[in-house]
Amino acid sequence: MRKIAIVDDNPTERLVLKGFIEDAGFTLVAEGSDGTQALEICRLNSPDLLIMDVKMPGKDGIEAAEEIGRCCPTPIVLLTGCDDDETIRRAAEAGVMGYLMKPVRGEEIAPSVELAISRFSEFTALRKENEDLKNTLQARKLIEKAKGLLMEREGLSETESFTRIRKISMDKRKSMAEVAEVIIMAFDKGR
Repeated sequence: MRKIAIVDDNPTERLVLKGFIEDAGFTLVAEGSDGTQALEICRLNSPDLLIMDVKMPGKDGIEAAEEIGRCCPTPIVLLTGCDDDETIRRAAEAGVMGYLMKPVRGEEIAPSVELAISRFSEFTALRKENEDLKNTLQARKLIEKAKGLLMEREGLSETESFTRIRKISMDKRKSMAEVAEVIIMAFDKGR
């Protein structure tokens, strides 16, 4: 059962959306009327998806989407009455996963929700994979630098340097990258 939250400054629009959401078999967990409330709703309710209007008083839906993306990433489908290029560009830059034109039809809700959640999951997985690859590359660079320092300053072979880093890593129960950092710092201080 998907948990959905809606944010729209028009109470009638919220009521209609609530009906569409429940008819589609989803659960409405929260509703709000402005961008500030959208952020709080995501923090407090952790919805599976937020459906939010673009034009609202104070903080608009796109500004709220940017903040939500930074502090409590949640898939978002934006609602709008206009499809101008600038709004679409801003929505894409904010990381919005879907876009519905008003007036929304009930049959559009379920596919939009499922597609947005699926795209968000894929995006999140790719972001994590990218971060993991960056960390692995950084660790390898540190280990290579530490090996080079051990080879240069202590006359060890590449294999001996690697073996020493690995042994310290196992003995101290630290990652090889952490050990490499300590070795690099020690040699930097001893210059």
